[in-house]
Amino acid sequence: MARTTIRREDQRLLTGNGRYTADWNQPGQLHAAFLRSDRAHAHIRAIDIAAARAAPGVAAVLTGVEMQAAGYTRGRAHVPFPGRTGKLLAPTGPALALDRVRHVGEPIAVVVADSAHAAQDAAELILVDYDDLPAVTGAANAIAAGAPLLHADIPGNLCFDFAYGDAEAADAAFAGATHVVRLTMTSPRVVGNPMEPKAALAAWTGETLDLWSSSQGMTGMRDGLAALTGMPPGQLRVHAHDVGGAFGIRGAAYPEYAALALAARVAGRPVKWVATRAETFLSDYHGRAVTMTAELALDAEGRFLAIRHDWLCDIGAWPSAAGPSTNSLNAALMATGAYRIPAASGRVRLAVTNTVPITAYRGAGRPDMAYAVERLVDEAAAQTGIDRVALRRRNLIPPSDFPYAIATAPMPAAYDGTDFPALLDRALSLSDWDGFAARRQAAGKLRGIGCALFIEPAGGVSPTDEAAITFAPDGAVTLHEVAIASGQGHETVLPDIAAAVLQIDPARITLLGGRMESPALKGAGAFGSRSTMAQGSACAEAAEVAVRKGRALASNVLEAAEADIAYAAGEYRIAGTDRAITLVELARRHPGALDSRAELPSPRAFPSGAHVAEVEIDPETGVVELVRYVSVDDCGQVLNETLVRGQIWGGLMQGLGQVFGEQGEYDADGQLRNGSFMDYVMPRADLLRRVDISFVPTPSPGNRLGVKGVGEAGTVGALPAAMNAVLDALRGAGVRTFDMPATAARIWAALRATG
Repeated sequence: MARTTIRREDQRLLTGNGRYTADWNQPGQLHAAFLRSDRAHAHIRAIDIAAARAAPGVAAVLTGVEMQAAGYTRGRAHVPFPGRTGKLLAPTGPALALDRVRHVGEPIAVVVADSAHAAQDAAELILVDYDDLPAVTGAANAIAAGAPLLHADIPGNLCFDFAYGDAEAADAAFAGATHVVRLTMTSPRVVGNPMEPKAALAAWTGETLDLWSSSQGMTGMRDGLAALTGMPPGQLRVHAHDVGGAFGIRGAAYPEYAALALAARVAGRPVKWVATRAETFLSDYHGRAVTMTAELALDAEGRFLAIRHDWLCDIGAWPSAAGPSTNSLNAALMATGAYRIPAASGRVRLAVTNTVPITAYRGAGRPDMAYAVERLVDEAAAQTGIDRVALRRRNLIPPSDFPYAIATAPMPAAYDGTDFPALLDRALSLSDWDGFAARRQAAGKLRGIGCALFIEPAGGVSPTDEAAITFAPDGAVTLHEVAIASGQGHETVLPDIAAAVLQIDPARITLLGGRMESPALKGAGAFGSRSTMAQGSACAEAAEVAVRKGRALASNVLEAAEADIAYAAGEYRIAGTDRAITLVELARRHPGALDSRAELPSPRAFPSGAHVAEVEIDPETGVVELVRYVSVDDCGQVLNETLVRGQIWGGLMQGLGQVFGEQGEYDADGQLRNGSFMDYVMPRADLLRRVDISFVPTPSPGNRLGVKGVGEAGTVGALPAAMNAVLDALRGAGVRTFDMPATAARIWAALRATG
């Protein structure tokens, strides 16, 4: 049964007792500031750092010259499958720009000084002689004939061209279709803007580097830092305690971390850096930035025959570690959505531009594909005259078809199971879909309702995941795993999972997630809604190993065969007798003997859901109000309803923030137009005033807990459900096409354009 509890983390975090990167300090530390490019594309003729080096309190000034000499780079991205013309073209360079800058905000030099203010003052004394080059923004512009080239080894600015599915079968189905629906949509560039800005503290002990930084997983950050510095992973120790938001953009090591590491080595003292919010906008990797053309073929009865996708992705100035892969793989795994479509094909092209690089951002391609598919379905209903709910029911994958092979996946994969009709029925009931017509008629404004179904990949990433459990003589139990929480509630749910196996009070178990003081463990971080099914399953397995070890010890202590030893409520007992010994007593008598670890294959599952949004638009001002939202999800077994609801709510807010305002806008010169909270729209609490969250769980067979993951689901469902509602409202006023973001100004302009 699902638990509903207060999170253990809340008391610490809500009372200001969290420990984020900026809260870490080392004796004798220096402070760093970065000089960043103020233009999008230029050759660097010369850098004059003399005045900065002579400034008061300055200990060192480093540029790309020192980075190149040390072999410290920005790392290199890769995609684990080939494209149409070969592998991903992913150039690299020094951790600081050497002879060329390719986006506004790219770091050029780092200054370390006695104080952050002294470092910043000195950085402003550095003179850079630029030879400006033409800039290109927008993926379509980047791949156009004659566009300025960013990298000599990326011809035409196209770094990856990936195809999936069966194009021949899809083309044949389209040729014989009664109806063909075609849409072009955008998923705008967004800035992650976590609460905690990017920050790091680098310190050396001999040949070992310690790095404190916000991170989603210890192994991923360590391996990323190894790629940047060329150091063996065994000489790197990464640390994080509390992480103030991650969303995918805290998944990889940034070039600044390598620069700080070298600065600490050169200065001979620890170096600390905390970014400003302006630097967050200009140097944190962004998300989305996808243009999607999608086509759906239907027969005369409205049955889906084929679907085709053509994505053009702005990948920014440098392919990041995660951006290219997620845009390609996740798109392929979701190409047909919740529907049984006999033929499907797609193409994903990634183009480099003079903008901040793109990485995985909450959902990582999933919300974009759900948006494309569900917008197509609504448009098909509008064009054919078939009721949009009836059209969906006619084409849903039925429960009897699971596991359902994904024909578009670049490697064998299958949806593990769900009940789409039940999800849809629950969503329609909770939203009072049938009563909407009366609400629309009674409204004095434009009223719209929209629904969306989805299924998305979760998990994977790493071949295996490990967890360990250790016992102290006083009965305290510690769990160890590599994922680092950024709000998911790991400190609550993972001890609960282990406690259920050990049959002890969860309060006796403490989690150390992603800590260097833990045993060395394998596994990936908190990515792709994987933590509970991956780390949670491993924690349960480690606890089970400990119970088995305890039974062997108890058989010796109690002088009975193991087969006669029963375990319940934290106690081993000879069946049918009063002779017993507790787990705590065994741990006291045999220090270290119960310590256990477990390694499991990294699981994959496919969460799904049906969401409904209802909006009201003032036709005089374009102001839109989200009056109601219903989220019905299948995230597998619900272990802790409090945490699951929190994850869905957070995901909804990020998705709805994109729908109703978030968009990173560049001008033709590559300058970010809205690089502060003064002009970048962030979602606020009053955006989502009423939400009904419900579950129709189908346990996943792919992991021992039956969970599927929930971190992305709210965002995946929010984009299509909310935009379908907006379009439904606007159609009543004659607006036929409209795309994100649905701001008041854009809606007002669309309404006026109808005449």
